[in-house]
Amino acid sequence: MNARRQVGPVRVAFEDTSLRMDLTDILPLRMVSADVVKSAKYAQIAASIEEVGIIEPPVVVRDKKNHDKFLLLDGHLRIDILKRKGVTHTVCLIAKDDEAYTYNKRVNRIAVIQEHLMILKAIEKGVPEDRLARALNVDVSSIRQKRNLLKGICPEVVEMLKDRHVPVNTIGHLRKLKSVRQIEAVELMIAMNRFTISYAASLVAATPAAQLVDRRKPTKGLGEIEIGMMERESAALDREFKTIEQDYGSDHLDLVLAVAYVAHLLTNARVVGYLARHFPDILGEFQKIADLQKAA
Repeated sequence: MNARRQVGPVRVAFEDTSLRMDLTDILPLRMVSADVVKSAKYAQIAASIEEVGIIEPPVVVRDKKNHDKFLLLDGHLRIDILKRKGVTHTVCLIAKDDEAYTYNKRVNRIAVIQEHLMILKAIEKGVPEDRLARALNVDVSSIRQKRNLLKGICPEVVEMLKDRHVPVNTIGHLRKLKSVRQIEAVELMIAMNRFTISYAASLVAATPAAQLVDRRKPTKGLGEIEIGMMERESAALDREFKTIEQDYGSDHLDLVLAVAYVAHLLTNARVVGYLARHFPDILGEFQKIADLQKAA
């Protein structure tokens, strides 16, 4: 006899209607630091709000002790920008007491490849390049550069880097390599957690001519002997790094588990709200630890 599993109703995560509320009634669960305010991403969000307004409303949950006050789950940068602009009210979505929904799962840190795909979709829908530039607070030339970002990059590398924060010029250096060498270079970058332009340039310089897309141009100040030495030293460094990576693997695993536990702890809305009210300094340190997981 077949037993039929009964499934209960799906729990609604938000109240039925959004609410226009006073910004003073919203309690942020983290502070927006001065460094974040100076960042390019903050400037992009501010420019986007100035150009097209807030597309995605901030998300709040009602304070258990004061039903007329709200804890801010998602939208800390948007709220901060509105306050600095002198705005006093905004429309918010009101989450129910859902512990699985907190700002940690909603923080927007868009990677360069995701931004590239977003730009392509916007252009396909007919959005002018100059409007995209204003919304992202960049030059039109930057939009065109990002539009052509992945030309010459193999699909495997795109998949490996799709959620990573990689400088545009780093991808430009990868474009000089053939597909197999691109994959090797990106594997090294991920293992080292290093995606800088200078590191990418060094990998290109240490690449044999046969693995370059174009024939190697003579490097000023370096002859064939010096270039050969660089290639051998780079290969030796790669082997040494892989040996070290195996040795510290267990310690790294412990660190990953600890960071994951703290990040999971901050997905509990009650825990975050309690820490915000009574131990804001500890919450700030926990958030720094959780950010390590998102940056990895």
